[in-house]
Amino acid sequence: MGTLSAASAADPHAGSATTTAFLGLGAMGYPMAAHLARQAAASGGRALVWNRTEARAQKHAEHYGSEAVSLAQAARADLLFTCLPTSAEVDDLIAALTPHLRPGTVWVDCTSGHPDAARRQRERLAALGVKFLDAPVSGGTGGAEAGTLTVMLGGPADEVEAARPHLAFAGKVVRVGETGAGFAVKAINNVLLAVNLWAAGEGLAALGRGGVDLGAALSVINASSGRSNASEHLIPQRVLTREFPATFALGLLAKDAGIALDVVQSAGASAPTLAQVAGLIRAASHVVGPHEDHTAALKLIEQMNRQEIK
Repeated sequence: MGTLSAASAADPHAGSATTTAFLGLGAMGYPMAAHLARQAAASGGRALVWNRTEARAQKHAEHYGSEAVSLAQAARADLLFTCLPTSAEVDDLIAALTPHLRPGTVWVDCTSGHPDAARRQRERLAALGVKFLDAPVSGGTGGAEAGTLTVMLGGPADEVEAARPHLAFAGKVVRVGETGAGFAVKAINNVLLAVNLWAAGEGLAALGRGGVDLGAALSVINASSGRSNASEHLIPQRVLTREFPATFALGLLAKDAGIALDVVQSAGASAPTLAQVAGLIRAASHVVGPHEDHTAALKLIEQMNRQEIK
C-alpha cells in the first residue's frame, strides 16, 4: 500500500498507490465514494467500500469499479473515510475495527458528529497509531454527486494538508481549527440553515394568509436583502412544489441543531435565537417525522397557521 505524507499536499499526483476505504454508503457516502473510485482508477490506487447492507457495497463496486470488502479488509487502507448518521455509529466502528487497524492509517470522518466525540475518538485511535480528522461536508446530495462538496476539517495542519489531495469529492477544503472544530462549524452551519428555513417559512405563511402570491413574493425576496439559500433554492424547489424530496432528514437537522447548542454552551456564549429555532426544529421532527426531508419542517408552520406554503 502507499504512504501518506505532507509532501502529498505539494504534489497533486502524490500517493498514486494509495488505498482508500469508504465506510457508510448512504445518500451522501455513495456518490462520495464514487469520486474516490474514479481517483483510484486514474492514479493506480485502490478504492474499497463497506456498508452494513452488503448488497449496497456490491452495487457500488459494479457501478464504479470500487471493491466491496469486509471491515477487516477495509481497516488495512491508507485512508479510511466514514460518513455515518452520528458519532455513536463511528464509536461502534472504531470498536469493531480496533483489532484490525494498522499504525499509519488516517481516519477521515465525514459524519456530522459531535466535537467532544472527535476529541475522544482521536485520542482513542492515537493509542493505535491511527490519525483522526473530523471532516464533515456541506453541499447536499447534489454536491456529493458533482464532487463539489465543502469540507471543513479539524485537526493538526500537517495532517490536514497530507489528506487534502485525497478528498476527491470536494470542491472546497478548509481547515477550521484543531480536532473538533470541523464538527463545531458544521453544527453551527446547519443550525443557521434551520434559522433561515424557519424564518422564511414563517414569513411566507403570513403572506399566504394575506392572499399574496408566494411565487411572486419569493421573486422579490430573492432579488432583495431577505434572500437566503432557503428562499432561493429549498423553498421554491421543494416546498412550493410540495415534493419534499428525501435528501437530508429532518431528524438529522434536529440532531445537528442540538450539537450547535452544545457548542454554544461549551463556549459560554449566548445564542437565544439559535436555541429557540433548535427547539422548533426538534418539535417539527416529532410532529412531521424524523425521516422526512428537512424542508418538511415547514409543514409544522403550515399547521400553526392553517396555511399551505405553495
